[in-house]
This record gives sequence, C-alpha cells and structure tokens, in this order.
Amino acid sequence: MRLFKAFILLSYAIFTGSVFAQTSIELVKVAGNLNKPLAMVQPTGDSRLFIIEQDGLIKILENGIITGIFLDLSKKIVKLDKDYDERGLLGLAFHPDFKDNGRFFVAYSAPLEQYKSTIIPGDYSHVNVIEEFTATSRTPGLVNPDSGKLIQALPWPHFNHNGHWIGFGPDRKLYIATGDGGYANEWAPAAKAHNYNSQKLDNYFGKILRLDIDQKIEGKAYTIPPDNPVIKITGALPEIWSFGLRDPWRCSFDQAGSQRLFCGDVQQDSFEAVKIIVKGENMGWPVVEGRMHCFNWESPRAHGLDCDKTGINPAIIEYPNCTAVPAGCKGISVTGGFVNRGSNPKLQGKYIFGDWSKRFDQNDGQIFLATASSGGEWSMESPQVSMKNMPPNKKLPFVLAFAQDSNGEVYVLTALHSKRNVVFEDAIYLIKAD
Repeated sequence: MRLFKAFILLSYAIFTGSVFAQTSIELVKVAGNLNKPLAMVQPTGDSRLFIIEQDGLIKILENGIITGIFLDLSKKIVKLDKDYDERGLLGLAFHPDFKDNGRFFVAYSAPLEQYKSTIIPGDYSHVNVIEEFTATSRTPGLVNPDSGKLIQALPWPHFNHNGHWIGFGPDRKLYIATGDGGYANEWAPAAKAHNYNSQKLDNYFGKILRLDIDQKIEGKAYTIPPDNPVIKITGALPEIWSFGLRDPWRCSFDQAGSQRLFCGDVQQDSFEAVKIIVKGENMGWPVVEGRMHCFNWESPRAHGLDCDKTGINPAIIEYPNCTAVPAGCKGISVTGGFVNRGSNPKLQGKYIFGDWSKRFDQNDGQIFLATASSGGEWSMESPQVSMKNMPPNKKLPFVLAFAQDSNGEVYVLTALHSKRNVVFEDAIYLIKAD
C-alpha cells in the first residue's frame, strides 16, 4: 500500500511538472580566510574585486588571490561587539569613472566622539558616515585612511538597522539605503510620538537617498538632483528618493533591462520582504509588514487589523519569518541579492537572494531564486545547494551578503562561527547552476 501511494504521488508530481523542477546550484569558493565580508564590488573597467570586511578592511581580490589591503578604516570605526553587531564598514561604491578619476565612497559606523561639533543626543549609539576617497597612481595599493572627504554624517540612535548600502545607479547618482534607526517595531515603544519615522519626510530614517556627487553647493559635498521627487514638498528632506523601509540590508541595480533597484528589507517577526524601489513611492513600513500585511507596533504579530494602504508600493517577494511563523518558515533576516546576468541560462534573469539563517544559535543560511511574474509578485524557490566542506551541522554558513561581477555572475558572502569558540572559514563563493 505504501509503495502504491508513493507511485500515485510520483505520477501526480510528474504530470503536474513539480518533480525534478528544483534547481540545483553549487557554491564554488573564490576567496577564503576572511572576516565577516559584507560586500564585494568590481569597478567598471577594472579586473579587480574589492571586498569589505565588517571591522574596517577593504581587500583586493585578483585572480582568486587576496593581493593586499586597499584601505584600512579599522581605527575610524566604532568598537564592535564581538558576539553580534550591525555596525562597522557597511558599504562601498566606486565612481562610474573610477578607472580615470580614482574616486570611491565608503559607508561606516563611527564613534560619537569623532563628531563633537554635531549636536547628538547623549543616548545615541554612533554616527553613520559616508566618505569619499581617491586612489591615485601614486597609491596603487593602500589608500590613506585620513585622506577621506566627508559626504554625509547621520547620527544613529541604536546599534542596529543601519542599512547603509551605497551604490551608483545607471544615472550616475549615488544612492544610499538607510534603516529606521533600530529597536523593535520601528522606533521605541515607550515613545509613540517618535514612531513611524520611516513614513515621515523630515528625517533620514528608513529611506533611499539620492545625491549628485559630481557637483557641490556651499556647505555640502554634493548637490540635490533636480528630479528628486520631494524637493517641492515643504519640510521634506530633498535627498529622499523613496521612503517606508525598515532595514534595507543589501540593495542592487539590475545590470540589464530597466536596471531597477532591488532591496532586501528586513521586517519584524512574521514576514521578510524584497522590494523594487520606485521614485517617490512609499515602500510600506511600518504601515505594512511583508508584502501588504497591516502592522501595529503595539501588537506586532496581529496582522488582521485594518490599515490605510493607499499609495503603498507592495513588496515583490515575501516569505514567513521563523520568529513568529515557525511552520514552513524560510529564515529570520532577509539578505538582498542580485538579478543574475551571467552565462548560465538556468540562472539568467533570476533574482538570487537569501536569508542570514533560520535560527540565531547556529548557522542555517538560505539561498533563494526568484522569477518575475506578470502579477507583480515574484515566485521564489529554494534550490538544492551543494558545496565542498559543508559545515559540521550539514547546513549552509550564515549568509551575510551577495555580490556581482562585471560579467553578471553572482556570489554569496558567508560567515561561519560556532558557540564553542571554534571559528570556521568566512568565505565567498561563486554560485553556479548544475
């Protein structure tokens, strides 16, 4: 009887096309012996890949070998908690003309005392800084960490929800993703008046910002692009491009097509989300969680409440968060990825992203593939993943970030630590389809 039932189920799966449909991918290591790699970026017209590590180093990867330190910002970064911290060196972006002008930009978390001239509340955690550097022909390797030019300094209330991915769009403007400032349920439950900062246009929290760094005005190291959407709104910060984000952890522009901006936006307890950022539009948080579930910060897991969803641009992907939805969940913290534009037809056009882990106490990283659909909500699958030297628990390492080279190939950046103080190798892997 069991064999008969199995035969019936197999026959049904074949008939419906659901069997053998799971994509198989292989992770091939391209760099190891790293320390919490949070991004890897390749400048236009450059064969090198540049890896940023959370504690402040930017390393150069050439032909599969780490050939040196490009920039050491470790002395400018706030002291990090050795167990868990969301601060550090968070972003790296190369000017589109880097090959000719050597300009590049970094985003990092600095101690408050480095910005004594700025009025900062005494209970704030740090300052999220964006600086510009120039790599000259006289300094092909190490760049002087004291040669940076300040672009922006945003005082930050809590250690978490920093965001601060930075990248240049196809329009040659610098985009900056900011989180909502930290704490649970968007701000601080004890201060309802401060809630919903991501929805307000008079602050930098929970936003995508857009700057023109090729021109500057008095008092700033940049100008406001004249087509930024909120310039004419009284009281709105003119840098804002989009709003309503919680913690955009890793964003990317598609290399092809309409070159849209994708962001993985870490949500609260019940859902995780990926969003396509649209000029001037409300991305939802904290009115909604996930794709379009009404959210109430006083009852964060009660999604049956009514809310005004007018003008909200829905997420393209959502999946259940293991914190509040353990049955069938897929992770606890989304990691944004890239649309694959590499050579393998099985991955062409698929958005490759992941989740940090399905649990906090041990590695259980996730990699997903998403495919566009006509209805606006993308379908997603969990591919079968193989790699050499699988971790001891036979699960993937923690998924920190993804990267893409100039050929459109996608990589995953990982970390692997154990509770017994045994540190395994943090590494970067190329994602290949079998």
